[in-house]
Amino acid sequence: MKDRNHLSNVGLTNQVEVISNGLLDIPMVQLLQADGSLHGDATLPDMSEELAKKILHTMQYIRILDERMVAAQRQGRISFYLACTGEEASTIGSAAALEPQDMIMSQYREQGALAFRGFTTEQFMNQMFSNEKELNKGRQMPIHYGVKDLNFMTISSPLGTQIPQASGYAYGQKMAGVPAVTICYFGEGAASEGDFHAGMNMAAVLNCPVIFLCRNNGYAISTPSEEQFAGDGIASRGIGYGIKTIRVDGNDVMAVYAATAKARQIALTEHCPVLIEAMTYRLAAHSTSDDPTGYRSKDEEERWRAKDPVQRFAAWMQSKGWYNEEESKAHIEQTRQEVLSQLKQVEKVPVCHINEIINDVYDTPPWHLKEQLAELKAHIAKYPEAYPKTAGRL
Repeated sequence: MKDRNHLSNVGLTNQVEVISNGLLDIPMVQLLQADGSLHGDATLPDMSEELAKKILHTMQYIRILDERMVAAQRQGRISFYLACTGEEASTIGSAAALEPQDMIMSQYREQGALAFRGFTTEQFMNQMFSNEKELNKGRQMPIHYGVKDLNFMTISSPLGTQIPQASGYAYGQKMAGVPAVTICYFGEGAASEGDFHAGMNMAAVLNCPVIFLCRNNGYAISTPSEEQFAGDGIASRGIGYGIKTIRVDGNDVMAVYAATAKARQIALTEHCPVLIEAMTYRLAAHSTSDDPTGYRSKDEEERWRAKDPVQRFAAWMQSKGWYNEEESKAHIEQTRQEVLSQLKQVEKVPVCHINEIINDVYDTPPWHLKEQLAELKAHIAKYPEAYPKTAGRL
């Protein structure tokens, strides 16, 4: 029987010792340096040329998608967008180390993980334009994806809510005997939410096979990390909760892949959570509602551009003979044309009929939702000029 005395394994001392932050000294795993060369005598994970190309192409694809959709928002074609420029390695490298049956619970900057799993350009566009072909019938704001077939849980706006949900889902996987894990993405800003602490503690106590992946990109919107917390990043919190922890260079896709593969192995075989802190940087604005020039310098951004995750991985692939610059340029241009073409086609697709707004909430819409829908229709009919896309779908 397990000893219930929580002091049974505590060491004793007759001296007053103060544990300081510096004693943790948590290292950061790096396999590829900024120029794509090996870091020291690093041993790289086994990765095929096919997988390496898929990772690189997905990173390039997301960078193009981000660029085009930010422009579309500026043109008034969509209402909102969140780019992940500079953080592609953290999400795509980790997604590459998972299996299709693993559940992904993301925050809002993980479109790379979704693209890696096969979400198409048309599906991305349908979601952002909230049209009748969108999987969730246009009920979510842009970039709040959710795809059951790809085991990608629907994103919600409130910060950190996915963290305790991930612990619960992973606990369910364990109880059902499913050979799968849940990965939960969030930023270091979300780690200041109470949901973070509740979810971490729940996972540690119940031994849930969940991977917590924190993208520490330096800023919670405009608040720099040094104004968010005084401790040693987020990794130290994992140790505090009794969770196995890895800190990794989030701009090194090879290191992220290796760390996630190791975390998945541990989570499955030892039935326990693992925290990964990916040290990275958000080169883009927090969202299209943000202007980063008000809180950080161009010099700071340029220092991080020198650590660009896409260029770093491409340089390593080139050293392996797996990368051809001319072929890459042709692929990028083809991808750009595909994104532009799909954007033009999808923005012509009509929105869902307004009746869909109350469907799927209950098996049969109750009287009060029907009443509210009738009031909404009357309001739109009275002011059709204010609702041009919706007025025709009454």
